[in-house]
Parts: sequence; structure tokens; C-alpha cells
Amino acid sequence: MPKVTKQKRKVKPDSNKHEALGDVMSLDTEIQKYGTLSSGRRVKRKIKSKEYEGEFMDKKTSKRILELSREQILEESELKENDEDKDDFGSNSSTKIEIEEDDEVIHQDGYVDIKSPGLSEDQEALVSNVLGGNRMEERLNLADIILAKIEEKQKMEISREVQGELPPKVVQVYTDIGKILSRYTAGKLPKAFKIIPSLSNWEEILWLTRPDLWTPQAMFAATRIFASNLNPKMAQRFFNMVLLDAVRIDIHQNTKLNYHYYQSILKASYKPAAFFKGIILPLAQHDASCALREGLIIASCLKKISIPMHHSAVAILKLSTGRYTLSASIFLKELFNKKYSLPPAVIQSVVKEHYAKFIDYDSSPLPVLWHQCLLVFVQRYKEEIKTNDEYKQIFKTLMKKHSHDKITKEIRRELFENAAWTEERNTNAMDL
Repeated sequence: MPKVTKQKRKVKPDSNKHEALGDVMSLDTEIQKYGTLSSGRRVKRKIKSKEYEGEFMDKKTSKRILELSREQILEESELKENDEDKDDFGSNSSTKIEIEEDDEVIHQDGYVDIKSPGLSEDQEALVSNVLGGNRMEERLNLADIILAKIEEKQKMEISREVQGELPPKVVQVYTDIGKILSRYTAGKLPKAFKIIPSLSNWEEILWLTRPDLWTPQAMFAATRIFASNLNPKMAQRFFNMVLLDAVRIDIHQNTKLNYHYYQSILKASYKPAAFFKGIILPLAQHDASCALREGLIIASCLKKISIPMHHSAVAILKLSTGRYTLSASIFLKELFNKKYSLPPAVIQSVVKEHYAKFIDYDSSPLPVLWHQCLLVFVQRYKEEIKTNDEYKQIFKTLMKKHSHDKITKEIRRELFENAAWTEERNTNAMDL
């Protein structure tokens, strides 16, 4: 077969290739102004706008600009004519409306001003009678009404507090809560009971619930609420008037303390000042007639809790300067065993005002708890005592006056060391 020759594809030459330079420049200018030609060719060029901006302007654009300027000039001339036609009040003469010769209504910025002659005396008297008096009362807005209601309610509450009266509904609610707490074992407490610490007359409301009939579980739950929400002064009253009485009654009846009451005392220590003033110091008073069992149980609670030093220092100062009781020795012993770094003034008070006054005490032998408390104090603070000769002399005189067969020897060994050993050996040799 003869070889078929392939026809070469003819390439359409570029129309601008052989055109003159002047024709190409004119064609580019027309494309820039009016877009591509009708033949459909698109020319893509990057033209810098700053070079060609504002150099040429076609006839249509200039004609349009001239027409707009003429319209603006005409509008400004019309506005000037309208301003000249305005009267002294700044309103158009066409808006002035004459109702009568004496009355005139003038519209100014959306407001209406009516000029009319004043009322006669008879007419003013008639108007005042219709309005209900010679003067008009001011209208109260919503805020004034609310404030007036609040003031009225506060006055009613103050009058009730002065008279000592409570609404019957409140009395009924808290009486029913007291019945619930008399058989409470576990679960949530009523919301009305939780808001008692926030009330101004909380003590009066609290007595409606009959705290003397509460279960130990209810007492623990109530102690948690009151210890958290009351300030120290109010918490002290709750601890002293409610919690302490319940604890002492339970110890007296059962010769031991219920677990929930024990936990209540531990929880009360979260307010240290109220705890000491409401529980510890009242039990240490002479007229409290605190039994030995009560003191030991409360002291065991005191041993387990952690109390800041400055609160304990104040309590030690109060216990040492007051009238001596057996419970005071029990509490002082537990506080000394906490090994606080007491201020020198507190140590001086314990030595001079507490132990020094027993030098003149001759009525009967002191109890063993007193000697144990003295031994613990000497063991914890012997370094402060040894450096002060006055303190050493006080304790020497005191031990000669009041001694115990076993405890006094230990106190001498702590204070005088070698001298105490030699003295003890000499006495043993003399006995032999």
C-alpha cells in the first residue's frame, strides 16, 4: 500500500504579529476604555491604576458630571429661598395655624405650643375642686411604690420584734419541725430549719423547735449548720445553751456520751473562740459543778482536735487566773500536752497567778490531777523555768508545801536534775 502522507495542520498566524506599532497602541487604548472587541478576543494586561487614573475623561462622563452639578446648584438655591421664608420661631409660614384671634398654635420641631389667656379665679377654683384639693399630688413611679412597701414591711417586723409576737403560721411551721427533729435519724433537714442562722430572732425561732427533745443525730446536724453559718458570738450561745446542756444530760443519764454528741463537740471546735467560751470555760467555773466524768470526756475531745495557738493561749490564761476547780486541771493538762510555744506572759501567769497561790493553801491535800498537771507543765516548759530564778524558787517552795510520793520526784528531776538525784540518794541513805 502506498504511504499516506499526513497533512500538516495550518497554524493561524497571530493577527497582531505583523501589524504596525501605531495600530497596536491604538487597539490597546480602545480595549482599555471599552473592553474587548466584538470578535471575542480577550486581552489580559496588568495596568497600573495610578499611571492612568484621571488622565483622560470621555464625553459621556463629563456631561453627566455637569448635569449633577447643575442639579445641586438648583437644590441649594431652593433651600436658601425656603430659609428666607421661615419666621422668627424657625417654623414655615405655611405651618402656622390661626384658631382664634387670641389663641395660636405653633408647630416647632414636632411640638405644639398653645397660647391662650389664663383662667379666671372662678375657673381656677372649679378646677381645684374637681382635682380634689388646692394642690395636685405628685405621681409616684414604680420605684417609689416598692420602697414605700419595703419600709412598711420593715416597720411591721420591728413592731413585732418589740412586742415579741410571731405570726401564727411561723409558730406552726417550726413547731412541726421540732416534732420532726424529735425522731430524726438521717436524711435531709427541712429548708425552714436551715435558714434559722440567718434570722435576726434566731434564738426565739430555735426554741420553738424544742432542742431538749432533739435526737443525737439531729443535734449533730444542727451543730454543723450553726457552726458554719453563725458568727463566733452567736455560735457561743448555741454551744452553751443547747449543745452543752444536751451533752451533760446524756452523760448524767447514761454515764457515757453518745457518739453523735461526741462528734458534735468535735464539730464545734471549728469555731475555736466560741468552743472555749461556750463549752470549756463554763465547765471550768466553780459554780458549774462539773463532774469528773464530764471533764474527762470533754478533755478527750480537746485532745483529738487541733486548735490555733493564740486561742489556746487565751484559754490557758483564763483557766489559770480563775478560781481553781478540778475540771480546770484536766483542761490545762490537755492544753499543756499540745506543746504550744506559749508567750512569756502566759507562762508568767501560770507560774505566779496559778501555782504560786497554792503555797498558802493549807486546808486539805491537793488531788492527783493537780500534781499531774504540774508535772506536764514542767516537762513542756522547763527551759523557760530554768532560766528564771524566781520561777525556780516558787516551785521549790511549792513542792515543799505540797508533795506527792511519786510525782514530786519527777518534777524535781525535770527542774534540778543532778541536785535532785543527790538529794534523793541522801534521803535513801539516811533511811537505810
